[in-house]
Amino acid sequence: MPDGKGKPLWTSRRGFLGRALTAAGTAIAAPSLLNAQAKEKVTDSLGEGEMQVTLTVNGKVRTIGIEPRVTLLDALRERLGLTGSKKGCDRGQCGACTVLIDGQRVYSCLALAVMQEGKEITTVEGLATGNQLHPVQSAFIDNDGFQCGYCTPGQICAAVALLDEVKRECGSAVTPDLTQPPQLADLSEAEIKERLSGNLCRCGAYNGIVAAVQQATGQTPPSPAALMLGMEQEARL
Repeated sequence: MPDGKGKPLWTSRRGFLGRALTAAGTAIAAPSLLNAQAKEKVTDSLGEGEMQVTLTVNGKVRTIGIEPRVTLLDALRERLGLTGSKKGCDRGQCGACTVLIDGQRVYSCLALAVMQEGKEITTVEGLATGNQLHPVQSAFIDNDGFQCGYCTPGQICAAVALLDEVKRECGSAVTPDLTQPPQLADLSEAEIKERLSGNLCRCGAYNGIVAAVQQATGQTPPSPAALMLGMEQEARL
């Protein structure tokens, strides 16, 4: 059938197949082209001495340009906007920057960001499920496991790792018999304190922190009155 200008509207079988293959090829190639363009955009925005690094943080893949010397802590805070992890000593001595890498607790101020590609990084922002807090987060609130709150993100991440380590039957320096590691139900106060000894609280909220971990293990933590009584007794000794 001709159009208004006298040109036929029909197309040949070869022409139809050619257009169909072109459309299919475009649909298949489009995602790869978009990804390539995105990577090229990141590369174009790299500063002098920077390199492209792809990190998986709290289940999301993030690509940034940083210098090889940048620590994971600085990358999280300054480049990804995840300021929950705190910079306390910046020397691996206080634990305020503790995060989880492949389930293991790590001082992010001592870890280079470029070495974390292909690993699962979890910060305190990634522990909750939607509006549902992680049990350890809830336990810290219930037991006043903080005062100023600066060290709390690192304390919580360390406590989450602690629970996982006990489940995997890992011993500690105070475990009496390494062939019979403690279980969550009978994890002692001494075990909790030893396993969290790498995280400092300058406010001295240790009793609440220990009680929070006890609650997270399924134990019944001592009441605040009992904690105060114990502190008074220790002060008299």
